[in-house]
Amino acid sequence: MKKLGGVFVSAVLAGVAIALGGTVFLSLDDKVLGALFFTVGLFTVCTLGLQLFTGKVCYIFEQDRAYAAALPVIWLGNLTGAWLTAAFEQLTRIGPHLRERALALCATKLSDGLLSIFVLAMFCNMLIYLAVDGYKNNPHEFGKYLALFFGVTVFILCGFEHCVANMYYFSAAGAWSLRTLGYLLVMTLGNAAGGVAFPLLRGLIKKA
Repeated sequence: MKKLGGVFVSAVLAGVAIALGGTVFLSLDDKVLGALFFTVGLFTVCTLGLQLFTGKVCYIFEQDRAYAAALPVIWLGNLTGAWLTAAFEQLTRIGPHLRERALALCATKLSDGLLSIFVLAMFCNMLIYLAVDGYKNNPHEFGKYLALFFGVTVFILCGFEHCVANMYYFSAAGAWSLRTLGYLLVMTLGNAAGGVAFPLLRGLIKKA
């Protein structure tokens, strides 16, 4: 892994990228278009090699201790980038509209049960793993980007929970509280569980 200072800065940029995806999702009335254009976040992360928690956590068991130790730094960097994006947007004319949309979205999330949140987050990162691993390993250029678009669009349309996207939505809504933080941590754990599911199962299949 890179030095932690560089990792943090890269993670902040990844948080900004995902927040911009969240911005276009909140801005559009058409949910399908919003889900498609949200892909700009993961597209930017993958093409620029930025540090995104939900992508990096998928490979935790394939890497060393330094890699695992950097994950909390990446998570905090993602949170910082998402929060900063939302904060700057509130200084603009689009801020009130984004806040209104985010409040409605966050009300649904924060009224859900924690088990539901965990399972939805788990399914989300199964799709993120398929998107990121498809981008990394698909030998065809078109296939790489198709993996990103399918993975992101499907998780959004299904209503699955992505902890970094939610960092942005909670910030845009001004919905931070101890309860919100608790929900975000459950989402993070669910994302981690879903992210390692496919790699672990693939490993078992190879050994069988």
